[in-house]
Amino acid sequence: MASAVIRKVCKTLPTINIFNRFSSRRYTSGASTGNLDIGKLGHVSLIGLNNPEKRNAVDPFTAKQLIEAFQDFEKDENARVAVLYGKGGYFCAGLDLKSLSQSEGNIKTQEPNDGIRAPMGPSRMMFSKPVIGAISGYAVAGGMELALLCDLRVVEESAIMGIFCRRFGVPLVDGGTVRLPALIGLSRALDLILTGRPINAKEALQFGLANRVVPDGTGLSNAIELANEIAAFPQRCMKADRRSAYNSTFDAETMMNGLQYEFVNGMKVVQDEAVPGAQRFKDGVGRHGSFTEK
Repeated sequence: MASAVIRKVCKTLPTINIFNRFSSRRYTSGASTGNLDIGKLGHVSLIGLNNPEKRNAVDPFTAKQLIEAFQDFEKDENARVAVLYGKGGYFCAGLDLKSLSQSEGNIKTQEPNDGIRAPMGPSRMMFSKPVIGAISGYAVAGGMELALLCDLRVVEESAIMGIFCRRFGVPLVDGGTVRLPALIGLSRALDLILTGRPINAKEALQFGLANRVVPDGTGLSNAIELANEIAAFPQRCMKADRRSAYNSTFDAETMMNGLQYEFVNGMKVVQDEAVPGAQRFKDGVGRHGSFTEK
């Protein structure tokens, strides 16, 4: 009964904001970029990217708001699990390359170890509670890195993931080179990192990148249902086991060293390749996931 109600509620998400009933906030910049929908259903925090006109690409404003949203989740003692999703049929197409093309490399001035700041927002945060990604449409480039930030990924059948930024010389600086090999192994990770190729839901499940594959249009409802299952368990025990699993994979120092190296290593190519590549994208190259120049 509960899951049926959740699915019914989630069907309304593209057209109306139902979260006003659930301590909702909506962050919106003065422009049409950088939107988040924040809501809560019981013990589940909902963080939704809401800029479907740009396939939920993340600009600096949105990155800042994502950090604040996850900080609020961490502080909320009543919130046990978070669900990160994208509205309008897309999870996230990555960094807003149009904003990068206009930055003249200013992204390079960010300090790599100034805490948790990163181009995509919260990708250097280490959560004390589980985060589930509801993946629909495109989760590519930096959007894939946001998906990797999640503990679990519920992936819709038609979803596409991939390191699409390979086409434009934009490096992975939001944890992709650190988390992906840990999740699926070095050989498979290099297959995706070096080629940038798209990976569909079926192959993502085979790789261990997807934890669940669900029918189109049900990703968010299934992610909420899974979050509620996790939220119902004794929390101290669950979080202790989760913490131990992460520690056995990489402890905090190893993780931060990896993220630091990734950032410094990647920033060396931003001015020479990423900014010109972003300009090519702005000029129309590579739209709709195309790997050709036309």
